[in-house]
Amino acid sequence: MNTATRLTFCLISSLSAALLPAGAARADEVMKKDGILVNAAGMTVYTFDKDTAGSGASACNGPCSDNWPAVAPSASVTAPYSVITREDGARQLAYQGKPLYLFKKDTKPGDRNGDNFKDIWHVVKN
Repeated sequence: MNTATRLTFCLISSLSAALLPAGAARADEVMKKDGILVNAAGMTVYTFDKDTAGSGASACNGPCSDNWPAVAPSASVTAPYSVITREDGARQLAYQGKPLYLFKKDTKPGDRNGDNFKDIWHVVKN
């Protein structure tokens, strides 16, 4: 790859990231680490008690989703993961039928600031 091609790729990648709305989730792989689910960046993944497993819907929309951004599915999803469609038409990754979220106040890998938040948000233990 020549220098001009590399620079073009870097510029496009940077612009793509910059154009995502604040809190927007990028497609991500979710994995088990230390007994919980985290995304590829090591950020803790949560579920919401108001979501019903298998309903295909998220109960966290509007202002709720500003603090609890949805985990976007990668191109290939296999059981026990699935994909739901949110109210706004965005796709969201689900685990055992429950939509998955990140927490805005988790700022570094390993943070679990959202665990038991208001007794309705929980780290996904695996």
